[in-house]
Amino acid sequence: MSVDVDSPSAQARGSAAPPRPARRRGNPGGRAFTVVAQIILAIWALIVILPLLWTVFSSFKSSGEILASPFQPPAAWNLDNFVTAWTEAGIGRFFGNTVLVVGCALFLVMLLGAMCSYVLARYSFPGRRLIYYALIAGLTFPLFLAVVPLFFIMDGLQIRGTYFGLIMAYVGFALPFTVFFLYAFFRQLPEEIGEAAAIDGAGDFRTFFQVMLPMAGPGMASVTIFNFLGLWNQYLIPIVLNTDRDKFVLAQGLANMQAQQGYDSDWGAMFASVTITILPVLIVYLIFQRQLQGGIGPGTDK
Repeated sequence: MSVDVDSPSAQARGSAAPPRPARRRGNPGGRAFTVVAQIILAIWALIVILPLLWTVFSSFKSSGEILASPFQPPAAWNLDNFVTAWTEAGIGRFFGNTVLVVGCALFLVMLLGAMCSYVLARYSFPGRRLIYYALIAGLTFPLFLAVVPLFFIMDGLQIRGTYFGLIMAYVGFALPFTVFFLYAFFRQLPEEIGEAAAIDGAGDFRTFFQVMLPMAGPGMASVTIFNFLGLWNQYLIPIVLNTDRDKFVLAQGLANMQAQQGYDSDWGAMFASVTITILPVLIVYLIFQRQLQGGIGPGTDK
């Protein structure tokens, strides 16, 4: 008896799908690592968030409530502590000084840092590597070792205790990191774009500001946020170089407020002052967190 290989039943048997391979079980070690990492991150998040929430809740409570029931929610949600901190404690003036100094310093450091990193990354000239490594060496120098010579230099130039002197100190503090961060971004930009802009008649400044700088936007956004956080929370530089109380920044104002109150402390106003200090940082991070996450990418040094 012969079998017809062209019959439908034979074709169905011949075209049957091969058996599926058995599914591989997940790596137990990888799952355990993921679980442990998530537990550690959750604990770390609680360590960071709980004191922050406690500070915000305490800013709405009176000193008696804070001492009697420090972990209880406020009995009444009122803004009296914030009004006291802003007017009587002088936090409003310190806040304005901080916005002025940090805003001017941030603008200058981003402008100078972007131009410096672009030149070091895109142009070849004698001493280019030496300048780059000298700027990077500034990241390894402890800040507390530089404040004493910086004090005497600014005192000799008669700019100590002025807005200008404090802004220049902030710029010098943040410039090495800015150049280090943006150098890799400008190195990664294709050279053909700059050559095409030159063929179209664009000069060096126009090529930088209208072509190259917008392409490095993610890196600019990221380093701007980092610099803002570092300059806003700066304490050592202003406490050494800024001795005029009318020009105190927020860090100095909070320290001076606590020193003046002594044992008769208004804890509600103190917590309200701290809340006012940290709110701009949180707002800036929440607004630009996507730019911060998307702007940090792998950099290569050609």
